[in-house]
Amino acid sequence: MKLSKILIIMGGAIAVLIAAGYSYVFVLGAPQLDRPQNQVNTGLKFQLESFNSPAMGTVRNYGVILPPDYNKNLQERYPVIFLLHGGHDDSRAYTDKYALLSVLHELYQSGKLPPSIVITPDGNDRRGSNPFYDPDYFDGPNGKLGTLIGSELVQVVKSRYRTSKKPQLWAMGGVSSGGWGALNIGLRYLQNFNVFFSHCGYFTDKSSPQNSPQQLVQKLSIPNRKKMRVYLDVGVDDASFLASTKAFHETLDTLNIANIFHAFPGGHGLSGPDVGWNYFHKHLKESLAYVGEQFKNSK
Repeated sequence: MKLSKILIIMGGAIAVLIAAGYSYVFVLGAPQLDRPQNQVNTGLKFQLESFNSPAMGTVRNYGVILPPDYNKNLQERYPVIFLLHGGHDDSRAYTDKYALLSVLHELYQSGKLPPSIVITPDGNDRRGSNPFYDPDYFDGPNGKLGTLIGSELVQVVKSRYRTSKKPQLWAMGGVSSGGWGALNIGLRYLQNFNVFFSHCGYFTDKSSPQNSPQQLVQKLSIPNRKKMRVYLDVGVDDASFLASTKAFHETLDTLNIANIFHAFPGGHGLSGPDVGWNYFHKHLKESLAYVGEQFKNSK
């Protein structure tokens, strides 16, 4: 093959890689111009806190939103909700992107969610946040994120806030890779969490079958399966996420694990009422209402 032809082929391949990288970094990771907006005067406050993590060997942060009556009802213990972010995000994503304060305010006002302590961990591993990869929500070469979130942060939250002692009143969920992370971590810590939810997540991971909830859930004992309550939704535009979520839902049904599954318009993307940040804002209302129903049934 002539050198000129080889150079042309190599140049074309490089151009494709550059275009793909540009698309992911500057399009998929771009700010959403029609983002949902937080209401003013909700009475809720997002606070960033930190703690020392032996599992990660460094100081880590998390966000916390306390219920509106937390400082008045000093004898009250509250349910807890962990919200895991997706790729190229951090502990501020739910408030900055998905208008979480408005979602919580609406659900508290309607009574669909009992007042809860909401925690937004920083789920980034030692590689940091990057549009080219999702966080490793497990104990692996890039850090012990599973231990960080499933155990360490649980103990920190219990020591700092008036939390319920019942795992039926602890929930964990997430968006995109955070949905995968919530189940991948949560299935290992059913002594801490019993309620789970995922928005546009996936349930098999290329790292290992050991980090795939589709496989993990089938190894659970029958008593542990009976503890679980799971909410799943996915956008119909996300073909691979749709297939993975539907398959996981079918597995849960086969195992007699209580769950509900929804396929909604939209999914990941940059603009539109059913797309991207708007999708997550809209359907957080539904997943958290489901969580609220489970909390009420467990009190």
